Amino acid sequence: MAFSCSLTRCGALIGVFVGISAGCLLAVPAHALPAGGAVTRPAAAVDHVHDFDMFFGTWHSKQRRLKERLAGSTAWEEFDGTQVVRPLLDGRGNMTENVFTMPDGTVHRGVTLRAFDPESQRWSIWWLDGNHPTSIDVPVVGSFENGVGTFYSDDTFDGKPIKVRFQWSHMTHTTLQWEQAYSPDGGKTWETNWVAYFTRTR
Repeated sequence: MAFSCSLTRCGALIGVFVGISAGCLLAVPAHALPAGGAVTRPAAAVDHVHDFDMFFGTWHSKQRRLKERLAGSTAWEEFDGTQVVRPLLDGRGNMTENVFTMPDGTVHRGVTLRAFDPESQRWSIWWLDGNHPTSIDVPVVGSFENGVGTFYSDDTFDGKPIKVRFQWSHMTHTTLQWEQAYSPDGGKTWETNWVAYFTRTR
């Protein structure tokens, strides 16, 4: 969800959302392919297309964000948000409309868009920032395992390459948590720079 690099990533929030799921890509050895060459998923495999369904509805969120990223900062700012989550694409996608009341009282808006790939069983998550409506962020891509959704992308921050990680956890019908982290060293170390706590209101 995040409006991350200078208020441009979140999701999804967040991003907001805001923001959930997929499965692992099923690797099938070449010798195991059927005669036609098509990969078939075992009957027992879990279809992750519905992993975000529990997020549909209206939520209130408490947002905590580092004031400076990848700068050794320990100063956080806090603000509130509301998120409305709706299905799209006949269940293979969804969107979150995010409204944040920033610490200075201004209102910030953005949209988290998610789409499911049934072949890889992975979700892609994009952030469209209301302050920068002519561009959309590089998607984070990932899956859910054991109730935790983890999504990654390669991006830049202050002109330098970084890895971005979204993580959804502590998920129930009425509460859930989202975090955003950056890695400046290819994933060896991570700095969590944004945390959101969601409570369902409808």
